[in-house]
Amino acid sequence: MTREDWTWAQVPDQTGRVAVVTGATSGTGFEAARILAARRATVVLACRNQPKAEEAARRIQALHPGARVEVQALDLASLASVRRAAAELQARFDRLDLLLNNAGVMIPPYGKTEDGFETQLGTNHFGPFVLTGLLLERLMATPSSRVVTMSSIAHRSGRIYADDMDFDGGYRAWAAYGQSKLANLLFAFELDRRLEAANSGTRSLAAHPGWARTELQRHAEQSWWAPWLRRSGLLKGFEACFSQDAFGGAQPLVRAATDPAAQGGEYFGPSGFQELKGPPVRVRSTARSRDEGLQRWMWRRSEQRTGVVYPI
Repeated sequence: MTREDWTWAQVPDQTGRVAVVTGATSGTGFEAARILAARRATVVLACRNQPKAEEAARRIQALHPGARVEVQALDLASLASVRRAAAELQARFDRLDLLLNNAGVMIPPYGKTEDGFETQLGTNHFGPFVLTGLLLERLMATPSSRVVTMSSIAHRSGRIYADDMDFDGGYRAWAAYGQSKLANLLFAFELDRRLEAANSGTRSLAAHPGWARTELQRHAEQSWWAPWLRRSGLLKGFEACFSQDAFGGAQPLVRAATDPAAQGGEYFGPSGFQELKGPPVRVRSTARSRDEGLQRWMWRRSEQRTGVVYPI
């Protein structure tokens, strides 16, 4: 990990650029969209809940009068919805500068997506894989465009359960979450290598928010240890010491998307203890996430399971 001074105030002017941010009704997605809008990008909030997305757009415009904010229906748990969204985005915009794959779910009860994927793998990985693939030609046609995929500290314990990716043999919520977040990094790094081989000016990067206090944590609060921590009074202390708000959690994502010095294949996270909080810096990911053989395997499996084959 390297320590560098960087704040959101260093985000360059984004006038004329188009940024799509998934999961932008609240949390890190909302904060990232707000920063980009403040820097004069046209920001598209690509979200499942349309009333919430429209309200988020109004909030951003109230905070930053004149901001250009639009809404796009997108449910990452439905590949049909992803395909519709990609087609509509290409019809609406003749350029696409930034795609921030921010949306995700964490340790929900066991379930399957519309297409039969375990909920976390389907929403966190297969949905963004398809969205990026369908938008890639538009991204590649836009100079200096970037794709940034949000991973998690949880990728460190993640592994790919090749024989039972959907946990049909017994659901373990944290294991499924770790798998999906490892898949995010395998995808981001493999995508960048393919883009570089194609001599494209588009770059793929990754980020993680540390321990950010957002709605993503709502299922974690139902874990066995949460009531004990709450009763003991330790939860607030832990949060104060080791977590950050959504605005802080968005900073690695925003830096990966906008820092002119950021390079393809880099990974950004908080600079503090165990990367839980602090200003965004370049951080290291696990050796497993950097395994090129595993990256290629996961890419092939993703194409097979979704039916989307990339043009690179």
